[in-house]
Amino acid sequence: MKKLIFFLLLFSPITLFGQNYTPSWESLDKRPVPEWFQDSKFGIFIHWGVYSVPAWGPTGDSIGVYDKYAEWYWKKLVDPSKVQKYFMDFHTKTYGPNFRYQDFAPQFKAELFNPDKWADLFKESGARYIVLTSKHHEGFTLWPSAQSWNWNSVDVGPHRDLCGDLTKAVKDKGLHMGFYYSLYEWFNPVYLTNLKEYVNEHMIPQMKDLVTRYTPDILWTDGEWEKTSKEWQSEEFLAWLYNESPVKGNIVVNDRWGSETRSKHGGIFTTEYGLVGDKEGIDNTVFHPWEECRGIGTSFGYNRTEGLSDYSTAEQLIKLLVSTVSAGGNLLLDIGPASDGTIPVIMQQRLLEIGKWLKVNGESIYGTRAFIKSKKSEQINPETNKTIFFTQKNNELFLICLGWPKGDIVLKEAGITNTAKAVLLGSDRTVILKNQGKDLHIIAPGLTPDDHQYAYVFKITGLLKNIP
Repeated sequence: MKKLIFFLLLFSPITLFGQNYTPSWESLDKRPVPEWFQDSKFGIFIHWGVYSVPAWGPTGDSIGVYDKYAEWYWKKLVDPSKVQKYFMDFHTKTYGPNFRYQDFAPQFKAELFNPDKWADLFKESGARYIVLTSKHHEGFTLWPSAQSWNWNSVDVGPHRDLCGDLTKAVKDKGLHMGFYYSLYEWFNPVYLTNLKEYVNEHMIPQMKDLVTRYTPDILWTDGEWEKTSKEWQSEEFLAWLYNESPVKGNIVVNDRWGSETRSKHGGIFTTEYGLVGDKEGIDNTVFHPWEECRGIGTSFGYNRTEGLSDYSTAEQLIKLLVSTVSAGGNLLLDIGPASDGTIPVIMQQRLLEIGKWLKVNGESIYGTRAFIKSKKSEQINPETNKTIFFTQKNNELFLICLGWPKGDIVLKEAGITNTAKAVLLGSDRTVILKNQGKDLHIIAPGLTPDDHQYAYVFKITGLLKNIP
C-alpha cells in the first residue's frame, strides 16, 4: 500500500503544480504551462466595456495598428498624438465639448446581454477557452470590485455582474473561462501619484478577488509596460497564485508582468497582430507555449466605422489558425460586442464558419503539436510557399493544405514505407500513397463541389516512426 501511495504522489499534478514556488523568476519560470491549454489551440478574446458605447476609432491604411484600437478611446482623446485630432473631432461633433468619457458609463447598459447565447456561440465556434476583459486600462470593472467603487458594472450601467454571469454560462458549456486584467489604469490618481499604494491596496487585492471569486483557468494580464515586474510585485503575486490560490493547479498566465518580461518570463508568450515581440524567443527548435491575439477586424473593442473590408474573411481566419497552430501556438481571436450586449452579426458568422471547419478537421488542430524543426521535418517539408502546413499527434502527421493540391504532394526523403496510410478528413475517398525513390507521393482523390473546404487535411499514420 505504501508503494501505491508513493506512485500516486509521484505522478499526480501536485508534483508539477503544488510545489512551493518562490517569488523569483528563476523559480516561477520552472512551472509548466498546463497541458489543457496546449491542447485547446483556439480561444475567444472579448473586449467589452464603457468604450463599447462610443465604439469608434479611425480606420485606413495610413493609421497605425494600435491607433485603430477603439478601446483606447479615452486615452486618445486627451493624449497628444498624431491621431488625437481624429478622436477629438469625432467626440466634439457627436457628443459636444463638455461631454466627459465618464458620462458614457450610464449608457453602457448591456440590456440585451444573454450569456447563455454567447456561450452557445462560443461552443459552436470550436473555441475551447474564453478570455473576457474584466478591466481594461480605463479601470472600469465588469464585476462588483470593492477597489473600483462606482466605476464597475454593478454600481453603474448594466447593474449586473457581467464576469459572474458569463463565467457560469461558459463553464456550463464545458469551456475554460479566463480574464484579461490591466495592471495599470490611465487616470487613476493613486496610480499616478503613489505606485506602491496602488499595487498593494488596489491592484493585488483586485486580482486576488477576481481569482478567488470566479476561479478562472486563465489570467491574462496587460498594461505592464510602464513599470518593471519588481515594481508591480509580479513575482510575489504569482507565487501566491501558484502556491495558495484555489486555481494553483490549473491556471494559465501570460508573459505581461513587467516592462522586461515579454517572451522571457511568466507563462505563455504572447504576440498581438503579430507585432509585439514579433515572436522573439518563439521558435520550434527551443519550444515555449505561445499565443497570437488579434481581432476579426482591426480593433479589439467594437468599432462602428469598420466596413466589410476591415474584417478578415473566414478563409483568412482559418489560415491564421492553421499557420499559428502549425508553429506551436494558440490563436486567441477577439470579438467586440456592442454596448447593448449583442455580438455583431459579422463576428458571429465568422466564428460559426470557423466552427464548421473545425467540426470536420479539428483532429488536425486540437491536441496536436508543431512538427518540430529538425532534420526530419526539414527533409520532408516540400517547398510549398506556405500553402501546406504540418501538425502532429503521437504517430499521426497532418498535412493541412490551404488549397486543393494541383498534383502529387511530395514528402522529400520521407523513407520507404509500406505501412503508412492516408485519409482525407471529412471524405471517404481513397488517398493513394506511392514510394518513388526515397520520396513519398500523396495522390489526392478527385473532388466534387460538395467536398469544398477552406483548407483540406490529409492524415497520415504509420509514417513518423520511419523518419530518422
